[in-house]
Formats: sequence, structure tokens, C-alpha cells
Amino acid sequence: MRFDIMTLFPELVTTVLGESIIGRAQKSGAVTVKAHNIRDYSEDRHRRVDDTPYGGGMGMLMAAPPIYNCFTAVTKEADEALGECRRRVIFMSPKGKVLTQETAKRLSEYDNIVILCGHYEGVDQRIIDEIVDEEISIGDYVLTGGEIPACILTDCISRLIPGVLSAKECYESESIACGMLEYPQYTRPFEFRGVTVPDVLISGNHANIDKWRAEKALELTKKLRPDLLTKKDEEDKNKN
Repeated sequence: MRFDIMTLFPELVTTVLGESIIGRAQKSGAVTVKAHNIRDYSEDRHRRVDDTPYGGGMGMLMAAPPIYNCFTAVTKEADEALGECRRRVIFMSPKGKVLTQETAKRLSEYDNIVILCGHYEGVDQRIIDEIVDEEISIGDYVLTGGEIPACILTDCISRLIPGVLSAKECYESESIACGMLEYPQYTRPFEFRGVTVPDVLISGNHANIDKWRAEKALELTKKLRPDLLTKKDEEDKNKN
């Protein structure tokens, strides 16, 4: 899996994604992450990438030509590295559909994910119409740019790629991935500030442990995210 992230702040992206699990995955070759500076593709002598919006309004818009030039170069480079590949172009935008685990699973089937990070007041609509396959949001709020959302999307997809995590079980039983929140977890010490680990977890009876975990997962989901249960019920009905 190769990720190509088009941004005005490539150092922000490479710093975040160069650490921890995703950083190790890059070193092992399980994933490739490339950050491309859109300014490098500006034809303006001052490397300008933005301009005022037609019709007036506050702020500046990222112009289409530098983004298109960057996209053309990026996809050419990716094609040379991967050969014939399945590609999806994503624009991180508060107008997009909110990112879900199902979306991450779907995108993990592609060979090349190209992500456009907006900034300022957004980007010229014509570049969205020209190159973008879908817009994705990470929530109903506004950030200063698309770099952090792009890192979140890259991390979320990467964890599903073979070789990134040690085993499929690492992500299949996690919160959200299985349709419910994850059960409570405990580690040493056995007692902390007068609170001990539930006896069932030290019983050695794995059937009882599994039963306890399932009950706690359901209990937490009902309390904190009942919408997940409604969604799960609807999906089960559709399967039947």
C-alpha cells in the first residue's frame, strides 16, 4: 500500500507518520508514505499557491494549477513504482462523509491512496471535480488544515494492511471494528488505590473470561454508544 499526501506542510505529515507503528511499517516495507509539497509545483516565482475567491469573501483559496501539477507528478511517480494499480483520491474536508471503520476497510483494498490536504478557506472547486474520487471528514468540526485528518486516515487504513500489526486479531476485536466498544482492560499491579482487577480475569477460565468481556462490551456500548447497537441490528436485519 502506498500513500501519497499532497500538502503545504509535508514535515508535519512525515513527523507524525514516521513514528511508532506506522513508522516501523514504513521501514519494513509494509506501507509507503510520501508527502509532497504543493508549493514545489507552483508556477509563480514566489511559489504562491493561493488567491482571493471570486465573488468576494474572507480568506484565501488554494488555486487549482499547483494542485493539478502536483497530482500529475505524484500519480506518474506512483505508477512507475507500482505499475498498474487501483487508486483512490481523497480530499480531507468537513463537507465529506465522516470516516468510519467500514470506510477504512474499503480503502485498504486499494494499492494507492492519494490524499489532498486543504488549507486557508479551502480549494478551488474545479480541482475537486477534476481529480477527487471522494471527500472524507473526521468529524463535525473545522481544523486549520487537512494534514492531521490525512494522518488519521493514513493510520486508520494502514493498521488493516498485512504486516503492519502482528496479527489480524489485533484490530478485529477492537472497539468499533467488531460493531461494539471494547471491554475494559487491566494490567499489573493487581491492586491500585484500593481497586483490584476483576477476579474472573485471574481465574484461568477462558470461557468465563470471554463471557465477561462480551457482557462488559455490550454494557459499555449501551451506556456510551447506543447508536452502534442500532446500526448493528440494522446490518444484521439486512443480512437476513
